[in-house]
This record gives sequence, structure tokens and C-alpha cells, in this order.
Amino acid sequence: MRFIIFVLLGLSLSGCGVMFGGSMYNAAIVVRNNPDALIYVNGNKIGKGAAAKSYHRNRSLTVELRDQNCETQVKTFDNRFRVGNFILSGLTFGLLGMAVDLASGACYQPDYINDPMVVKESFKTYSFSIDYEGCPRKNYY
Repeated sequence: MRFIIFVLLGLSLSGCGVMFGGSMYNAAIVVRNNPDALIYVNGNKIGKGAAAKSYHRNRSLTVELRDQNCETQVKTFDNRFRVGNFILSGLTFGLLGMAVDLASGACYQPDYINDPMVVKESFKTYSFSIDYEGCPRKNYY
């Protein structure tokens, strides 16, 4: 009996967005024309040339590219509201599911529709490609 109550309580305290995608996503960031560029996301260094890390869905990504011989380039990747997911959450889990999705940030995703530099690989994985415009292309022959 306790198990059934626990399962029912767990299902009622989740939303569609939390179950399909979660409150975080995996981001793969690639600097296409400068593999030596240092990549900083929201002020934290995460790699050089290419990097991957998990981020909260309800926050924009501010990516900085740095190279000692070039000016720093900053690009902000905005989020968009997952309308279909939010409606489905309301239909299946009611107002409580919608509240959980809003509170956890699961009702957001990177704006891959309006930003051609963002590609949706899956519900939880997105690729971000950036050209380092402030830094000349280097020869690697």
C-alpha cells in the first residue's frame, strides 16, 4: 500500500517537461574556425576549441571566446518556452505539473528554431557552433 501511495505521489509531483528533458540539458560547444580559442560559459572556463557540459534549461548561455592575440568575442544563446510540452503537462498532470515544470525550468529549451548556430540533437542534447569573428582563421598545415 505504501508503495502505491509513493508511486502516485511521485507521478503527481512531476510534470511532462521534467519527465521528458529534465531541468538540465547537455551542451556541446564548438569553435569552428579556431581550435585554440578558450571557451568560457557564464564566466566559467569549460574548454579549448570544443567543450561539453550540462546547463540549466531556464538560463541563457553567455559564451566568451578568448585567444591571447585577439579580442574577446561574446555570444548569448537565448532560451525559448516549450509551449507544447507545457500544454501537455497541464493536460496530463494538471496545475501541479505545470507549476513543477515552471519551478524546475523544464519548460524552457535553447532557441534552436530562431538561431541557426544551435542544433537540437535530442530532448537533452544541443550543439552550439560559433565562428570566432574577432580572430583571423589560423593555418594548421
